[in-house]
Amino acid sequence: MRRAKSVDDYIANVDSWHDEVVAIREILLGTALSEEVKWGAPCYTYKGKNVVGIGAFKSYFGLWFHQGALLKDDKDVLINAQTGKTKALRQWRMSSAKDIKPGIIKRYVNEAMALVDTGREIKADRTAPIEVPEELNKAMRRYKGATAAYKELRRGLQREYADYIASAKRDATRQSRIEKILPMIVAGVGLNDKYRR
Repeated sequence: MRRAKSVDDYIANVDSWHDEVVAIREILLGTALSEEVKWGAPCYTYKGKNVVGIGAFKSYFGLWFHQGALLKDDKDVLINAQTGKTKALRQWRMSSAKDIKPGIIKRYVNEAMALVDTGREIKADRTAPIEVPEELNKAMRRYKGATAAYKELRRGLQREYADYIASAKRDATRQSRIEKILPMIVAGVGLNDKYRR
């Protein structure tokens, strides 16, 4: 799905789960959360902290709790979609309008907002070594100025690029991504700079 410029824009372009996304949005708007768009999708914040997002895909729609690993999850609905990589984020996947339980959703949201109030959060480990995929290393050596420019980037931006290439499952996807990012690296910009405020 393309990156939306507003929540209405996002919803207008949801194919499979339009009514369900609208229903979840209404539930979230009935809380103290503020509605924004981040990473091209609806994101709901509280006191400036990301709390929950909405997403819709071909086979499911759902919620993404940014500090979901800290929630009690007594209904056992939260999953870690990237075990070993994602520490805090948890998804609540739904595949039917019947899966939308307003009271339970609000309870989870209220608990997530309480985490913000108490300051509890799982922070990303910024000290972990960055593993640059060999394909990216080779491509940077061949592309004029890329290796030096990569070394000049902030550590977080280096990690974004390395993870972006490493997360591609197919070789063709990796190669396509590498071609896309080499000029960006040389220009000294981050992979997601256009989505940052």
